[in-house]
Amino acid sequence: MKRAEQKNTFFGGVAVLAVGIAIVKVIGALYKIPIANILGDEGNGHFNNAYVIYNLLLMVSTAGLPIALSKTISEAHTLGWTNQVNRIYRVSLVTFFVLGVISFLVMFQFAAPLAAWQGDALAATAVRALAPACFFVCIISAFRGYAQGHANMVPTSVSQIIEALGKLLIGVALAWYFMSKSAGTEVAAAGAIFGVTAGACLALIFLIFDHYRHREKNPLLTNEKTDSYWVIFKRLMIIAVPITIGASVVPITTWLDTFQVQNILRNVMGAEAAEYYKMMAQPDPVVSLYGAYQRAVTIFNLPSSFMVALTACIIPAISACFAKRDTIGARRIAESSLRIGSLLALPAGIGLTVLAAPIMNLLYRDTDHAVTDPCMAILGIASIFVCLMFICNSILQASGFVNLPILAMTVGCIAKLVTNNMLVRREEFGIVGAPIGTLVCYFIVAVMELILIKRVLVKPPNYQKIFIKPLVASLIMGAGAWATFGLAEMLLLKVDRFATVLDGGAVVLSNLGNALATMGAIGVAVVLYGVLIVALKAISKEDLMLMPKGEKIARILRLHD
Repeated sequence: MKRAEQKNTFFGGVAVLAVGIAIVKVIGALYKIPIANILGDEGNGHFNNAYVIYNLLLMVSTAGLPIALSKTISEAHTLGWTNQVNRIYRVSLVTFFVLGVISFLVMFQFAAPLAAWQGDALAATAVRALAPACFFVCIISAFRGYAQGHANMVPTSVSQIIEALGKLLIGVALAWYFMSKSAGTEVAAAGAIFGVTAGACLALIFLIFDHYRHREKNPLLTNEKTDSYWVIFKRLMIIAVPITIGASVVPITTWLDTFQVQNILRNVMGAEAAEYYKMMAQPDPVVSLYGAYQRAVTIFNLPSSFMVALTACIIPAISACFAKRDTIGARRIAESSLRIGSLLALPAGIGLTVLAAPIMNLLYRDTDHAVTDPCMAILGIASIFVCLMFICNSILQASGFVNLPILAMTVGCIAKLVTNNMLVRREEFGIVGAPIGTLVCYFIVAVMELILIKRVLVKPPNYQKIFIKPLVASLIMGAGAWATFGLAEMLLLKVDRFATVLDGGAVVLSNLGNALATMGAIGVAVVLYGVLIVALKAISKEDLMLMPKGEKIARILRLHD
């Protein structure tokens, strides 16, 4: 019985890797916070304009092929086909090399027109600094796919940590150096983003060393039948292309969104081209607005980082249930994963919304808070639907409906571009229209996918059981956090050490005062939410059994069957 429970546990070896990925993603998101503070709004705009181009090319190059590689190598390795494994690896390595070279050349040679098309010609320097990373990451994907195909997750985890730390340390150091030398925000942004290139290079060096140190020493079998290189290539493409198309919808939309928002603002504001402000030694008002908005986007991306561990486990767990025709088991896993996801996403999103201004003041003191604070409040709610979208995508894909998430995301992304076009042009919205477009997009996608799950699954999850209690607990928690901050602010403003007077005479919290009030509100919110989910029985022992140490956690919380 114990053995059967272990087999059905949601988190196995894949989950351990997924938790590592989630940690790396959080480090990656946090890397952007000091970068933005060093570069300022304009420099942060240059940085993110380059990053959008990189993400698009990287997604097209590497979204589906690593999965196809690990799948085909895993199958051949399981059957003991040594020659086939080596041939698959060689085909994939050549393919990744070609894709990497093409991506590098596109980014490097067309850096100026790509940056100018987005409305920020000065970002071209950062685009060129990032171009080699496309090549490095493509080759990295080949080595990671090979290792994962052999069920070896260690090289991937270690290389991701090396990559994250490399970009953090080198990127921050270069950004600080160039800003201290007054080299210009576009040069400092290029230095900051070169950290990504350096981190990828270090990760690749590790993977090459690890691969040739641990690769199989089995001799080639002369009597083993192998597929031709062309057949292997076609098989890889059949698996990779649909995944790539689905994964590319969001980065393509983000790229179009960046182009659309900045060019609309430049037109509405009557702003000159970016080069004019460089010549006049003035900050570009459009790029500065976009850079301030991207500070909020960095925090908006954090909650979804925690969904990686969950979504990486949904597909194999539900797929295994369908393979055994266990529709009840598939429903149980889908329902529990949605409930765990909502228990994490709802308080995070609501917390970011009610404490938007204090959090942005805590993380980014010197920015345009007329932009960052309302953007963060809107994006906080949007982050809830992003998290739900990730979970729904995994449930639909594991259930065999791989094209439905692509349809939903396409509809949502079109809605985002339309909303941007309508609101960003209006003076009362301006740049704040962009996060509203993001909210509209992910709301539509999440709702569509929840409806699709209800319609296509034989045993769909019960949404009332999933969402009602976590929502109630999160709303009460949000009210408690808001009230706690307000009370703390009122008390701290009476102490000179925690207050500061602005030029206009208004008295506001100092940096220290805001930090104390914000951390106090977050602490109260965490405790209050923990008490509420136990009191309302918002999580069950069955849910916890899908997690590592779930039985122990259930005993601590005194949850019974």
